[in-house]
Amino acid sequence: MTRMLLSIPSPSSMKIFDLWSSSSWWEEINESRNWQDGIFFTLCGFYALVSAIALIQLIRIEIRVPEYGWTTQKVFHLMNFIVNGVRAIVFGFHMQVFNLHPKVCIWVLLEVPGLLFFSTYTLLVLFWAEIYHQARSLPTDKLRTTYVCVNVGVYIIQAGIWVYLWVDDSSKIQFAGKIFFAVVSFMAALGFLLYGGRLFFMLRRFPIESKGRRKKLHEVGSVTAICFTCFVVRCFVDVLSAFDSDVSLDVLDHPVLNLIFYMLMEILPSALVLFILRKLPPKRVSAQYHPIR
Repeated sequence: MTRMLLSIPSPSSMKIFDLWSSSSWWEEINESRNWQDGIFFTLCGFYALVSAIALIQLIRIEIRVPEYGWTTQKVFHLMNFIVNGVRAIVFGFHMQVFNLHPKVCIWVLLEVPGLLFFSTYTLLVLFWAEIYHQARSLPTDKLRTTYVCVNVGVYIIQAGIWVYLWVDDSSKIQFAGKIFFAVVSFMAALGFLLYGGRLFFMLRRFPIESKGRRKKLHEVGSVTAICFTCFVVRCFVDVLSAFDSDVSLDVLDHPVLNLIFYMLMEILPSALVLFILRKLPPKRVSAQYHPIR
């Protein structure tokens, strides 16, 4: 009579099986058309919601102070509306977007909102830099010129990368493009650390204690922390994706990575910043009334 021997799997083989199971689960989600549609339509919905919030806030500000024209606050909310609206459209038509040819068209549609995101939030850096320079009696005339020149330079370099990829789909230029985006994100993080930090510590040293000072201190500190963290992590992810194609976000079959990245790096930070900066500007005093001096 032959004796049946039952082998008990070792702990090491069980770990390998668990890793294989989790890997197959991850791949099953990434390759499932239903999961892809569900995740990208979810991103579309969240972006549309944030875009609508920015538009509503812009309308509220315009109704409150229509005579001020296009202030930094209004432009910031308008750009938020555009950035999130474009993202919503791109992810809403994800099947068409990720199947475009040549592939540079996909990168353009995914990276243009990223550039606009950079311009939108460095506008806050410009605003804080002007406040800090005015408080320190420093010249402010070159700040806006610097902001415009930096943004124009970033767009021109990125456009050059796209044109080169249109002509020659080179892996080296793709690598350079991702590293360039990482540098852009690092520049934004450095700007928030420099001027957000300076303004925060200047407000902390302000001699007069008031409710308005405490609110402004909380506002500057919170937005600086959120935006600095956001751009530092974006920089890290861009560098990582340049060296590892498995972390790439410009493909259809990485929906989970797209969900995690865009939720944590754009949707959540944008929603938090819009909430923190929700306060409307004070109404303008009528010309026929004057405050008592």
